[in-house]
Amino acid sequence: MGSMLAKEELAQECAVAAEPAKDGEADEPSDCSTDENETASSKESDTEKVPDGFATENKFGDSYRNYEDSARQAEVSRTYNTMHRKQTLEFVREQHAKWLKFDKGEFTIMEVVEMLDALIDDSDPDNDLPNSIHDFQTAERIREQWPGEEYDWFHLVGLLHDLGKVMALPKLAGDSLLEQWAVVGDTFCVGCAPAMDAIVFSESFKENPDYNHPVYGTQNGIYEPGCGISNLVMSWGHDEYMFQMLKANGCTIPEAGLNMIRFHSFYPWHDKRAYTHLESTEDAETMKWVKEFNKFDLYSKGDAIPDVEGVKPYYQALLKKYNIDGKLKW
Repeated sequence: MGSMLAKEELAQECAVAAEPAKDGEADEPSDCSTDENETASSKESDTEKVPDGFATENKFGDSYRNYEDSARQAEVSRTYNTMHRKQTLEFVREQHAKWLKFDKGEFTIMEVVEMLDALIDDSDPDNDLPNSIHDFQTAERIREQWPGEEYDWFHLVGLLHDLGKVMALPKLAGDSLLEQWAVVGDTFCVGCAPAMDAIVFSESFKENPDYNHPVYGTQNGIYEPGCGISNLVMSWGHDEYMFQMLKANGCTIPEAGLNMIRFHSFYPWHDKRAYTHLESTEDAETMKWVKEFNKFDLYSKGDAIPDVEGVKPYYQALLKKYNIDGKLKW
């Protein structure tokens, strides 16, 4: 969807989802599913998917999302294996109770962006730069391919999408500090069986207490088929926290943009097409926007570092436009 024609087609298809209030009908979701023989870490398939105009290799000269033998394999595998052992439904509910009070302090968006100068994502095989740099890379690439005021909220989503990783930094988290396995990485839904063929490092789920649970270990678990992706309880991390934080602080970015933030790490769903039995018809629109965002999030990591100080005033103006300038509750 890198061409202008494809971009216009997406905008037309997703116009309903981009409105702050969605009243229209969504397209039917795709009925495709994950091939049982497809591995979640296939390097070849990810290389073939690189859209035109993006670097075909990451900064290490490797294919994107290589979870087999990347330059950062040790920390990446450790992070995911710990995550899959420890992220239970009970753990997620505990984090909701702890973090969704938004009582950790009041900070501006730009103050939190600066905090992320101190965080390198241990789940990312493609990048070892501070997360603050990645946020501006993503935002500027979106701005380049979706120029103009109509979709300026999309530019802002690029800047905001990873700010929830601040839960792993003591300056904001304080005594509630989380290790990175509870903050970063691909997400999955808890309360039902993991989609083993669609999740990287999935073998470690067998050590998770919920894996053999009589309810949480079944395909549907606590959910009804067709309940909708927005009704799933996601593994705890920066996506869900940032989505909820923006809603709580009165952010006026359209729902399509907020859902990009909420589900951008849900690779088992939007990339491998697992959990389709839990989709509702409205989820087809959500996925279109999430996938459009995802290409910038993933492939901009091969871009040059932008002039951060030079572009900050543009994003400051967008923060004001979408009602999240000034001090926010975190």
